[in-house]
Amino acid sequence: MNKEELKKILPHREPMLLIDEAELVDGVSTAKYTVRGDEFFLQGHFPEYPVVPGVILCEMMGQASCLLVERGEEKMLTFYAGLNNVRFKNKVLPGDTIDFKSELIKKKGPVYMVKSAGYVNDVLCVSGDLTFVIAKGE
Repeated sequence: MNKEELKKILPHREPMLLIDEAELVDGVSTAKYTVRGDEFFLQGHFPEYPVVPGVILCEMMGQASCLLVERGEEKMLTFYAGLNNVRFKNKVLPGDTIDFKSELIKKKGPVYMVKSAGYVNDVLCVSGDLTFVIAKGE
């Protein structure tokens, strides 16, 4: 899926749409984002040495997991309910393409538990256990 197709699933729009493409194959969601260097989250974040903030990497993992969540109704939205065991192993810098891999671990009613990780050139940069809840949007 390209960005325009992702916009049919995710409520995010630029500048908060942080995934360039995604696909679901055999129950595994993969996605990628290339850091251009002019993103809002790099402005003022270590100006002499821009590095993608950890909180943005967590948001990217969440968006990369979007294809694992069944929304059913059009007005249903996916919200973070928890982040556990999040680890930042390597920096993500302008020019890097980060590849995400996410797997559904457990689903109970409207709650989804996902294991996700992001890699640059096959080197682990971020990983974590994410919990989402599906709720009706206003």
